Amino acid sequence: MATIAQDSDAKAALARLLDNYSAEITTRDHKSLDAAGELLRPQTRVFIASFPKDTVEDFIRGAVKLHRAGMVAIPHIVARNIPSRAVLDDMLARLSGEAGVDRAHVVGGDRDKPVGEYDAALQLLETGLFEKYGINRIALACYPEGHPRIPDDVLEKARAEKMEVAARAGLSVWLVSQFAFESAPIVALARRMRGQGIDVPYRVGVAGPADRSTLLKYAMLCGVGTSLRALKERSGLARSMAAGETPEALLTDIALAREAEPALGIDGVHFFTFGSLMKTAKWVESIRG
Repeated sequence: MATIAQDSDAKAALARLLDNYSAEITTRDHKSLDAAGELLRPQTRVFIASFPKDTVEDFIRGAVKLHRAGMVAIPHIVARNIPSRAVLDDMLARLSGEAGVDRAHVVGGDRDKPVGEYDAALQLLETGLFEKYGINRIALACYPEGHPRIPDDVLEKARAEKMEVAARAGLSVWLVSQFAFESAPIVALARRMRGQGIDVPYRVGVAGPADRSTLLKYAMLCGVGTSLRALKERSGLARSMAAGETPEALLTDIALAREAEPALGIDGVHFFTFGSLMKTAKWVESIRG
């Protein structure tokens, strides 16, 4: 049984882990976009997810709203959703000029058929357009439980190529992971990357507070692996998440691992909010005080 001192140490470690968290919302989550300035501390990093049906105007509008609310808007720039270089050029110019964007999450995207000439994040980085518009901090995706359609060796090769191109362009990089429901694969990925000589910051992706059906829905859509099966099997966890409780146990494990092993390079937490930024923000503030 944990002592009071051990519990106190764990809570303090969790608070430190959450000190500079980021959150992810969508262009269509108008409730969260409107409330971000009231829910979040100034300069909180807010990622804006991009989906195939989103328009450039939707995207720009969301980024501008976050910027005006005092947040740091970080748009997803999705290769397979971009029709042409001209559209990419215009979008990045407007994001920088109208919303003060200086960082972006660059990903390939999951749609089967690209709408234009790009099908991978590497191609976007090779355009030179990010540095042209002062968007010089780039987040890249990583996967604690692998990708449902891409073998691990292909993922690792692509990651190395993207990091090399970014370095040549003078872009700084950090990694943001897909969410999982257990700490083991998250920590294992950190150890594996550090063993490969990757020393950029690693931001751990987790699911924010949500009911069980929402978690299962998005986990299956996003290709979450072994830990999804664990979520289904652990009835106690399933009931707690259904009641709107938090990922406190998962994050406490990660926080303690980070404190015990600083070489993991875990930079913080990235929350997938699933349409409820309020739940995530209120819970984080209850921990951070």
